Amino acid sequence: MLKLKNISFAYMENDELFHVNTVRSVSNDRMKLEINSEENILTVNVNTSNELRIQHISAVFEYPFSTPEKIFLNGYQSWTDSIEHELEDTMKGIDHIPEIVKDKYAFSQYGDYNFANYSSYPGNMHGWTYGYVRYTNEFDFFGSLAEKTGFTQIIVSVETNEIYFIKDCEDLTVNGNYCGLKIFMRTGDEDTVFDKYFELLNIKPSPDVKPIYGYTSWYRHYQKISEKLLLEELDGITDQRYKADVFQIDDGWQTAVGDWLSVDKEKFPNGMKSIADFIKDRDMMAGLWLAPFVCETDSVIFRTKEHWLLKDESFQYVKAGSNWSGFYALDIYNEEFREYLRGLFDTVINEWGFKLLKLDFLYAACICPREFKTRGQVMADAMSFLREITKGALILGCGVQLGSAFGMVDYCRIGCDVSLDWNDKPHMRLMHRERISTKNSVLNSVFRRQLNGRAFYNDPDVFILRDEDTTLTHAQKQCLSEVNAMMGGVLFTSDNVSEYDETTQKILSKVMALRNCKVISAELIGEFLIVKFSIGDRKFLRKYKV
Repeated sequence: MLKLKNISFAYMENDELFHVNTVRSVSNDRMKLEINSEENILTVNVNTSNELRIQHISAVFEYPFSTPEKIFLNGYQSWTDSIEHELEDTMKGIDHIPEIVKDKYAFSQYGDYNFANYSSYPGNMHGWTYGYVRYTNEFDFFGSLAEKTGFTQIIVSVETNEIYFIKDCEDLTVNGNYCGLKIFMRTGDEDTVFDKYFELLNIKPSPDVKPIYGYTSWYRHYQKISEKLLLEELDGITDQRYKADVFQIDDGWQTAVGDWLSVDKEKFPNGMKSIADFIKDRDMMAGLWLAPFVCETDSVIFRTKEHWLLKDESFQYVKAGSNWSGFYALDIYNEEFREYLRGLFDTVINEWGFKLLKLDFLYAACICPREFKTRGQVMADAMSFLREITKGALILGCGVQLGSAFGMVDYCRIGCDVSLDWNDKPHMRLMHRERISTKNSVLNSVFRRQLNGRAFYNDPDVFILRDEDTTLTHAQKQCLSEVNAMMGGVLFTSDNVSEYDETTQKILSKVMALRNCKVISAELIGEFLIVKFSIGDRKFLRKYKV
């Protein structure tokens, strides 16, 4: 499979640069570089008795690429497009976007554009945490077992027949032991390699957490929600043939992003506990959307809690994106801010009664590394903190680095937001990899399907079957709804199901029947997605134009 070619390690001590290239353990009076390769796992540890600053840790392997192989490399976060690639493919960054547009919309902040190189050379591609090369039904799998110490970038170079594993740890100050790389490599069928990977990670979803079906307000009403409107939607999904487990209130209930304890009283005059009680009375779990690590510029927090805001190495506030009025990252290590979040979730869970929390834009916590922590370490701390302060509720993670979410959330978005059309306007397709796109959402659901039931239950985002307020064709709605049902553990819609006519109800029945299927294989051939699956002893094939 992969043959180790070189380990590269560089560090600074007393402003002097040292560089080591080796395939064996080495030591000197400054540090010890321990390299161990056994049972399909390569481990690279750094031990030092004095403080030094790591500049680079990587491993390069020889790999004989040959057609008709397919390459999958996991994207940086939930929304990043992640598909199987042909050997000659490239990945497009944001260098082609005019600077004035990039700056206005803060495109660089959503992904890895500030610290990953995007090559225009065919066959040069990268991803994070895990990936594979597939030849028919055989997978040459590789995945990091040490994302908590720093994200692992995976780069393939088809021309040179090499695969690189690079730790995101530049300028990390260490004094003691540091696990630089821990890479698992295994050849086998799909279930064999993914089962073993998550066994080694010691991750298994809780038996108390089950796949869910339900409603979310976003893709019908967006921020234009109110208590009155949502109670009407609640009536619509109650007493239907297929019982909803969850009714989730999305963005728009708060006065501003960040001001989570400030409920919009015009929209929700009776407060959030009242509507959560209505949901529970209908025997559904009440769900609520929040983005705990960010605040928008129109928020009271942004104006009055400047010391909560994350600052970069130039002591500038860190913009996290352009949604709402523009928004900024908050410092997860600020004790006052942490106490605010503890109180917030105590209120949301124990006073208001929301038991499913969709926590969004989580990537913002680790936009900037720290002197003594990598981005991966910051994100691990952030997810552990969320898990600690949300006891009594289930977490649906979104906009998060998936390696950091493995085993830390109950449900997780594995693709970008769907749209009310298929693939947006042509000029929008030139934007960042995290853009809104129903097509990209479908493909992410397909090619991250192996995470479902292993790392968490996948949330492929919503399906849409209604006719109004959408330009999706019948075939596109079928593709979206069926893929979501087959590949995910969360099946949500924003439709008012009670408005479905007899034909649409029959379509919904077919979609629901697919929730129990076993996906045998899924492949993108040109513009067609071919999915083979079984239900019981019967095998089926679907062909979707994407």
